[in-house]
Amino acid sequence: MDYKQIVPSIFLKNGEAVEWPDKDERITDDPVQLALNYANYGADSIIVFDLSEDSHSHAINIGVIRNICRTVDIPVIGSGNVGRLEDIKRMIYAGCYKACLNFTRRIDTALTEDAGRRFGREHIAIAVDNVGQLEAGTIQIKNYVSEIILIGSFDLESCTEWVTKNCTRNVNPINMGLIPVFSKKTFHDAAAVLRSYEITGISGGELNYNYREFMNFKRQCKGLGVSVNSFESKLSWSDFKLNSDGMIPVVVQDYKNNDVLMLAYMNEKAYNATIQSGIMTYWSRSRNELWVKGDTSGHYQYVKSLTADCDNDTILAKVYQVGAACHTGSRSCFFNEMVSKEFDKSNPMEVFNNVYRKICESSEAPGSDSYTNYMFDKGIDKLLKKLGEECTEIIVAAKNPDPEEIKYSMADWLYNAMILMSEKGVTWEDVSKEIAHR
Repeated sequence: MDYKQIVPSIFLKNGEAVEWPDKDERITDDPVQLALNYANYGADSIIVFDLSEDSHSHAINIGVIRNICRTVDIPVIGSGNVGRLEDIKRMIYAGCYKACLNFTRRIDTALTEDAGRRFGREHIAIAVDNVGQLEAGTIQIKNYVSEIILIGSFDLESCTEWVTKNCTRNVNPINMGLIPVFSKKTFHDAAAVLRSYEITGISGGELNYNYREFMNFKRQCKGLGVSVNSFESKLSWSDFKLNSDGMIPVVVQDYKNNDVLMLAYMNEKAYNATIQSGIMTYWSRSRNELWVKGDTSGHYQYVKSLTADCDNDTILAKVYQVGAACHTGSRSCFFNEMVSKEFDKSNPMEVFNNVYRKICESSEAPGSDSYTNYMFDKGIDKLLKKLGEECTEIIVAAKNPDPEEIKYSMADWLYNAMILMSEKGVTWEDVSKEIAHR
């Protein structure tokens, strides 16, 4: 990675985000929304620490971590209570890109090797609080770990020197991330640390609270010569072909499902404000003023991408839309259908999501005579038996020269698989994210 990351931390106790591991002062009772705010305002990844002390609170925290991973689209590192292969699997299956072993309590070289071999070193991190722990696990760290998280009373200089000597400037260099987690650091202090040390990112301190200042902080870092992941357009305002009012139209789409949400206009001031803040900002022609979408309604649009068309006279903005895009309360401004023809709407992802939604609705409305309700009523053993039978049908169909047989068998298996997904609370988004990680 050719830039240094902004990595806020979330410390979970009984499903709530607290200020610091040894403090019970609550930041928010909705850590999922906190994680989403981090992502929307420019965080590059998030570290989530599970601070549970018993199996019950651990289960609660794992559920929160799963919801965080479902909600944000930046990498999540899961740490805390990771001392067995089963714990690593639980973190990764919850959606974490990396699971973090705690080397501050016990340097388990055997577990590190097993974890790296089973899940891949790119998915394994370790937490340490002194360079001695790095030295004790040198071989395993170099071979089976991709990220080092510094917590507690660490000496940053000695730890960075260890990484430089053993990893990045070794005879056979390897990529090794190093992220210190500070209990107290202002943005000014954090920028100085990023500038002074060879680290891949920084966490903790003011980064955990003032997420609205992330983009300003990144500009501060760039001013100090620190490479960070900020919005930088390849086109300047002078590159656009403007309309007679000196503005450019902006078509706004939902970044996930590509729904067209609205059309608005930008002048140079609005364009620059959008690039600087990462929040869609327009020029209101009716009010003749700058208009940050969401300032009044709370329905902000967070930029995911901006793309110019072939003539540089229109911008396509893909955004994360909070709430409704239209002032009428509709999700999209485009709902007045004028003319329509019948056509095939079988977009694969939409079909899967629509069928899955109907299956979930069936599970919540028992009593129907449908096949779906019959399978829910019969229970998990019947469903698993049916899935096994459908798998056999696929194998038999694959031996048939007619590919149509596979299509029918796959459709049967997928429908039953979706019943299982609904039963276990797994969504298509969970599955697609897991495939994307691979």
